[in-house]
Amino acid sequence: MDFNMKKLASDAGIFFTRAVQFTEEKFGQAEKTELDAHFENLLARADSTKNWTEKILRQTEVLLQPNPSARVEEFLYEKLDRKVPSRVTNGELLAQYMAEAASELGPTTPYGKTLIKVAEAEKRLGAAERDFIHTASINFLTPLRNFLEGDWKTISKERRLLQNRRLDLDACKARLKKAKAAEAKAATVPDFQETRPRNYILSASASALWNDEVDKSEQELRVAQTEFDRQAEVTRLLLEGISSTHVNHLRCLHEFVESQTTYYAQCYRHMLDLQKQLGSSQGAIFPGTFVGTTEPASPPLSSTSPTTTAATMPVEPSAAGLAPPAEAALCLEEVAPPASGTRKARVLYDYEAADSSELALLADELITVYSLPGMDPDWLIGERGNKKGKVPVTYLELLS
Repeated sequence: MDFNMKKLASDAGIFFTRAVQFTEEKFGQAEKTELDAHFENLLARADSTKNWTEKILRQTEVLLQPNPSARVEEFLYEKLDRKVPSRVTNGELLAQYMAEAASELGPTTPYGKTLIKVAEAEKRLGAAERDFIHTASINFLTPLRNFLEGDWKTISKERRLLQNRRLDLDACKARLKKAKAAEAKAATVPDFQETRPRNYILSASASALWNDEVDKSEQELRVAQTEFDRQAEVTRLLLEGISSTHVNHLRCLHEFVESQTTYYAQCYRHMLDLQKQLGSSQGAIFPGTFVGTTEPASPPLSSTSPTTTAATMPVEPSAAGLAPPAEAALCLEEVAPPASGTRKARVLYDYEAADSSELALLADELITVYSLPGMDPDWLIGERGNKKGKVPVTYLELLS
């Protein structure tokens, strides 16, 4: 019991000394040991890494699960070390509703048949999204979370310990400085005319006491300096390990991009299949509808290179070999728009005209388009002001 009380008293004294030193530093009444510039840069880089890792982690969680309630539920399951229950994705839920609507409204009607086709595509999209979320959570979120909950906690603990060692060191320096000042004052020879002989004895005794105090303070300072240097080296090694953390996070980021690329490539392939199915049936349902070709304008997807596939934009049809001879010889300036059949269209992507017979396009602009008898269905005639030329259908969104 005595040992515990002594330890408690000693800890309380150390804590009080550190608190006094910290307060005096804040008010500019005590000197502070400064770390070298390289060490300060390591600390700044570690803090920046931690802050941005937290932001990237939180935003990636929002990307994978936009529902905040679902994120809170998953967080609680993880803290309780319980398995997170399987959750239906939004695409799968939409597919379920569309399938039920088709069953009730009539699966043999044109609307019901289309609902069934779209429901199957949405179900495949939901399954692809589930796989992407699972892969991204394991390959990207887990390493980031492990850094924040493991390595960073260790770094923070050693930094707090280094701060305490620095406060102890600066307190020892201040104590030694005060002891030396008191020793110098006690060693001052008193005036023989104004001081009684008894004071000589007291002065010599005080001088001896302050000599002992100086020796004790110097010994404490050497011990504090050794502990500070040892803790600074430990903290420095941990901070330099942030470079390895960056390398690990870089690898995880590449894996995240690969999984995201695969996910969007699958979605693109599923939507192309759905577009083919709907396009083939649209002509039979709406024979007078003004539409272009139902075939995809971009190259087919390659199963061996999802990265290239996902980044592929619709490629404009080449003017050479597509236009029939009659159209090639047609002078666009002499062609008048039909009395009926012109429509407004919004440009989806920028398009650079290949020759003088084509019309250059800018994204989001509105133009007037129409078709001529015998024209290739991949092309339309576009007008903007007094300019006229051929435009690819794949770059347009036809409006009413």
